[in-house]
Amino acid sequence: MSNAIENMIHPSAVISPQAEIGENVTIGPGAIVEANTVIESGCKIGGNTLIASGARLGEDVIIHHGAVVSSVPQDLKFGGEETLMIVGAGTVIREYVTLNRGTSESGETRIGKNCLIMAYAHVAHDCQLGDEVILANAIQMGGHVEIGDFAIIGGGVTIHQFTHIGKYVMIGGGFRTVQDVCPYALVGGYPLRISGLNLIGLKRRGFKRETIRTINSAYKLLFSSNLNTSQAVERIKSEVEQIPEVQYLLEFIEKSTRGLVK
Repeated sequence: MSNAIENMIHPSAVISPQAEIGENVTIGPGAIVEANTVIESGCKIGGNTLIASGARLGEDVIIHHGAVVSSVPQDLKFGGEETLMIVGAGTVIREYVTLNRGTSESGETRIGKNCLIMAYAHVAHDCQLGDEVILANAIQMGGHVEIGDFAIIGGGVTIHQFTHIGKYVMIGGGFRTVQDVCPYALVGGYPLRISGLNLIGLKRRGFKRETIRTINSAYKLLFSSNLNTSQAVERIKSEVEQIPEVQYLLEFIEKSTRGLVK
C-alpha cells in the first residue's frame, strides 16, 4: 500500500497483508480486513467493521459502523469452500448489516450497483440483488433469494429462502414474503397480496404512460379476473402487446418455482 493510502487507515485497524486495497480508501478504527479481500478505489470502511475473506467491494462502496461483510454462511451444508460476497460500485451498507458469502451451489452472494442496505438488514448466502435495490431496516432474507433492479422492500420484511422478487416491486414494511412477487407490483397486507401496480415507482423511473397501460392490461388478466395463472398467461400472450416489459413479466412467471403472490 502507498503512503497516501496508509494515511487514511486508522492505526487501530487490522489489515491483512493479503488484502488488495485500491486508492483513496478510508478504513476506520477497529476495522478488520481479512486476507482474500478486494476493496476497490474510493471505498469508505467504517469503524468496528469486518470485511471477511471472499469480500469483493466495487468502487466507492460505503460500509458503515459495525457492518459484517462476507461472513460464513448460516447453512449447515457449508463445508468451508472458498466463495465470494460481491458488492457493486456505489452501494451503501448501513450500520450492523450482515452479508453472508455464497456456498458451493452458486459460489457467490451478489449485491448490485448503487444499492442501499439499511441498518440491521441480513442478506443470506447465495442471494442475488440487482442494481439500485433498497432494503429498509431489519429486513431478514433466507438463502438464494433473488431481487430485481429498482425493487424497494420495506422495513422488517422477512423473505423466505428461494423467493424471487421482480424488478420495480415495492413491498410495504412488516410483511412476510413466502412466494414469488411479480415485477412492477405494489404489495402488502395479511396474507400478502398484490394491490396493483407500483405506479409511483414506475413513473419516477421514467416509464411512459402507454407502457404503464400495457403492463396494467396484463395485470388485470393476472390478478383481477377469474382466470388461473396458466389461463391468464395465454390471454396475455394473445391479447396484450408484447412489449419488453410484458415479455419480462411472462418470463418471470415461467421461471417461478414457489408460486405467485396473487
